[in-house]
Amino acid sequence: MPKTSGHKWQFKTRFRRHAFGWKSQPAITRLREAVSEIKRVARTEPVHAAEGVVELLERLSPALENIDSSSGAIGTAVNRAIAELVPIVAAAPAGAATRAAWLERLFEAHGADQIPYIESLADYWGELCGSTDVASEWSDHLIGVTRMALSPDKNVRGYFHGTSACLSALFAAARYDELIDLVQSDVFWPYKRWAVKALAAQGRRAEAIRYAESCRSAWASDADIDGLCEQMLLSSGQVDEAYARYALTANRAGTYLAWFRAVTTKYPHKTPAAILSDLVRQTPGDEGKWFAAAKEAGLFDEAIALANRTPCDPRTLTRAVRDFAEKDPAFATEAGLAALHWLVHGFGYEITGADVWAAYSNTIKAAENAGRGDEVRSCIRVLVHNEQQPNRFVADIIRRELGRSSTN
Repeated sequence: MPKTSGHKWQFKTRFRRHAFGWKSQPAITRLREAVSEIKRVARTEPVHAAEGVVELLERLSPALENIDSSSGAIGTAVNRAIAELVPIVAAAPAGAATRAAWLERLFEAHGADQIPYIESLADYWGELCGSTDVASEWSDHLIGVTRMALSPDKNVRGYFHGTSACLSALFAAARYDELIDLVQSDVFWPYKRWAVKALAAQGRRAEAIRYAESCRSAWASDADIDGLCEQMLLSSGQVDEAYARYALTANRAGTYLAWFRAVTTKYPHKTPAAILSDLVRQTPGDEGKWFAAAKEAGLFDEAIALANRTPCDPRTLTRAVRDFAEKDPAFATEAGLAALHWLVHGFGYEITGADVWAAYSNTIKAAENAGRGDEVRSCIRVLVHNEQQPNRFVADIIRRELGRSSTN
């Protein structure tokens, strides 16, 4: 191995077997620190950094064994870390013997991964090989067992932790026909997607999309299929078809705002208003959840209309009131009235008195700035007095505040 400065990895003392208890957040924090440490070293010592990646990945599963992974947070953090660290190993200017040793160590760690935490590492095996020649060698090494694991004969087939690694290596080695043939008898989408990628790499994009569409089932990820097909269409310049067929489903994110951002970023030729309208139609009954996206796009009239159609998080609305009370009091006032409406109707998670007071006080401030103070107070009185079954807790706080304002 090439000589390095001998940087002593801080993460090594933190990632020991059973180093973490059942809570995931401490481990997530330490993992982020480890990734940052390795990236810093990679700027000046790429080979040593790659060695650090291997050592961290070897330690991950034993260190995380006791964590409650039911929320998925730690698994997501590990997958993200792997995605960030793989390029460091792939690009490291290491000698053949050094890279061979890294791959053997990683393959052993992957095989011993019982939870599993580093399962996704196999999907990057072709990249980790660093060259087509090494990828081809690993393909030869793994293809025999992989062929048995994917055999249509139930007496022969079975699980092999190196299957994805084999498919990834075949792809990196450009052995596309072998790859496609290898997965023909299997129905597991994570394996079949390699055949889709192989067809696309051969320039057979239309066939690849048809193949991907044929893989849809209760056990396949529609979002992953849509994303792969979208990527193929975009790479071939078929932007309009990509948008029409896959954009709205392929880019779904953890929040509606993130979903909107993902689509607008990928399709800048489409107006935000058009994209928002399409997304709203995609989610009937959830119109109110698009308020933040409409607000961010400056579509204030649309935002208020959406917030009034179906429930919208009162805290989200209250933040908009606070932020726009001075610069756009008309919009802020309408957002405030919507926030109070949904609060009175019992919407909002673990609402406190402070939340109600903030919604009311910010709405009144915006209304005063808009010259509508008395009018808005009258609207609020109607809301809390005429509603047949208001949230009594919320309504009582608002009535108290209205009473104070009437005595001032």
